Amino acid sequence: MTYDLTDLQLFLQVVDQGSITQGADRSHLSLASASARIKAMEKALGAPLLIRHRRGVAPSPAGWLLVAHAREVVGQIARMRSELARYSDGLRSTLVILANTSATETLVPSMMVDFMADNPDIDLELEERPSHEIVAAVTDGRVELGIIADTVDSGRLERAVLRPDPLVVIVRPGHALAGRADVAFSDCLGHPFVGFTAGNPLQEHLSGQAQPLGLRPRYRAHLPTTEAICSAVAAGVGIAVVPAVAAARWQRAYDLRAVDLTNSWAKRNLLLCSQGWSGLSEAAAALAAHLKSS
Repeated sequence: MTYDLTDLQLFLQVVDQGSITQGADRSHLSLASASARIKAMEKALGAPLLIRHRRGVAPSPAGWLLVAHAREVVGQIARMRSELARYSDGLRSTLVILANTSATETLVPSMMVDFMADNPDIDLELEERPSHEIVAAVTDGRVELGIIADTVDSGRLERAVLRPDPLVVIVRPGHALAGRADVAFSDCLGHPFVGFTAGNPLQEHLSGQAQPLGLRPRYRAHLPTTEAICSAVAAGVGIAVVPAVAAARWQRAYDLRAVDLTNSWAKRNLLLCSQGWSGLSEAAAALAAHLKSS
């Protein structure tokens, strides 16, 4: 029985996504290639690793055992690469950090600039992901650090609060909601919305909050940036849910009103998370210290 690193990374992605198709996409493999790898892994073991059902896949008992070992192996290799990377290019190190939409737009960029200015031998790559995917990636050891909302289950990861990050509804002056001090998300669903483009982490989060209500927001437009959304809202296209920090930033350029959401999932904080602060590579430890002190 021989599994390579690609096999293990693919299997973890399939389990995290609950789908071979989505797992293949996250692993940058074709569906045919991913399916063949999974079948080869099961054949080598002589037992099923996944239970197939109409909504996707779930690990079998043997699959759960493989998940535990795969997370450990993938994590060890990621840490090894991070430690060795600084010796491969003139003592330079490249550190990948995953962050949700709010962090990538309002928190991380300025902190990254300050950090890189103070640490010329460390390069950073910022990738935007939904908070639940960031938790999975940090847990698996695919990255050392992630910035998430505290509304997701972070399991046994160690966490540090960076700042409050509530969500608000933005509307144009004169809108029916403009005079409200706060509003429930369900009371907003009768109005047309402007949202982020498909795949945006915040957009996925909002879709997940609407589904239990049995209602679906009517989107007039899906736009790529918070600024574009604020511009559309100011023009009267619809209303939108955005981080309060981002709303305050663009209120200077557009005439908007921000209304607090009463829902518990909207009253969130941004957290820095890792498998353990003491186990971080030198570069990751330096960045974590910088983020926590900023």
